[in-house]
Amino acid sequence: MLIGILSRKIDFIPLFIGDILYSVLIYFGFCFLFPTKNRILVLLFSILFCFTIEISQLIQWNWLYKIRSTTLGHYILGKGFLWTDLLCYSIGTIIAYIIEYKTYIN
Repeated sequence: MLIGILSRKIDFIPLFIGDILYSVLIYFGFCFLFPTKNRILVLLFSILFCFTIEISQLIQWNWLYKIRSTTLGHYILGKGFLWTDLLCYSIGTIIAYIIEYKTYIN
């Protein structure tokens, strides 16, 4: 989580690293909340959640804008929609799934 936040503050850490790590955090968060669920289902829910957050950035309601203008709101909900973020979320979630799969099987 710290590296993800630092990717927004330090120039030598690429911004996409934070997006990938965000989706890894979401995947493992869903694994924690739903430990008995099929992991493919958790993978799909994680990607859907990340995509929903990203697509919600296209909505510019006043109350939502006020939440996004706070530091925590910005980190959780983001500020602007980017197609590349959807790719980063997909990559991060798949990486987290593979890590868990390899760790659980071995």
